[in-house]
Amino acid sequence: MTRMVMCRKYQMEMPGLAFAPFPGPRGQAIYDEVSQQAWQEWLRHQTMLINENHLNVMDPTTQTFLTEQMQKFLDNSDYERPKGYVPPRT
Repeated sequence: MTRMVMCRKYQMEMPGLAFAPFPGPRGQAIYDEVSQQAWQEWLRHQTMLINENHLNVMDPTTQTFLTEQMQKFLDNSDYERPKGYVPPRT
């Protein structure tokens, strides 16, 4: 049976992650409050930010930036989008 969570991004009950994405309280909070769908969307968005902005993920400044953007993305706040990115038409 799929574990359900009240997703903080979509404000509805959705399938949750199978395990915490990283150790510690932040990983546990994501496990408890973020759906699989929202997490996968964040990972795609994070990859775009890293690639389009040529970020070095080993740089502590980049890690702080990505953590801030992740929180904003998952909370539906105003998060950074890659400059010039146009979403594909559906």
